[in-house]
Amino acid sequence: MKKTKFSLLTAVMLTALTLSSCSTVTTSNYEATALTTYTWRVKYIDEPSPEFESFATTSLLNRNGIKPEGAVTGPDDKGLWWPALPPRPTVSEVEQRKKPQQNVSQPELLKTVEYKVSYKADSQQKIFPTNYDVYREVVKAYPSRIPLAFTLGVNEDTVEKAEQAD
Repeated sequence: MKKTKFSLLTAVMLTALTLSSCSTVTTSNYEATALTTYTWRVKYIDEPSPEFESFATTSLLNRNGIKPEGAVTGPDDKGLWWPALPPRPTVSEVEQRKKPQQNVSQPELLKTVEYKVSYKADSQQKIFPTNYDVYREVVKAYPSRIPLAFTLGVNEDTVEKAEQAD
């Protein structure tokens, strides 16, 4: 029983420390990007651990929710635009990378998104990785340049939250 109390107390203290060590920056000079990427990947199965090989990739930079030049599809359910599909790897390309005794999966198309937010503070441009929720808040506020309060992560190297400033 004491072990459970100690663990619970430790968790509460760590949470309080984490919350107290985040800082907030308020600005109306910001933008958000979402880099949408398609990548063909093949799994080469070799015991004890499989290996993944990436083939062709295409990417498209979304900026503030505005349709980027070169967008082929979109906006999707998250308001993102996507590039053209990269060429699917051929059987020969897949076989060239195969080692003896390996089995090979069918190529799969991966969709990934990398979110970033940038803002100007103290005459310096800051760029940090972020998440979908922050990206969407910036997209909604950007046309009117509504001041936003950005909550930075523990080491001040990510933006964890964005909300309209009071």
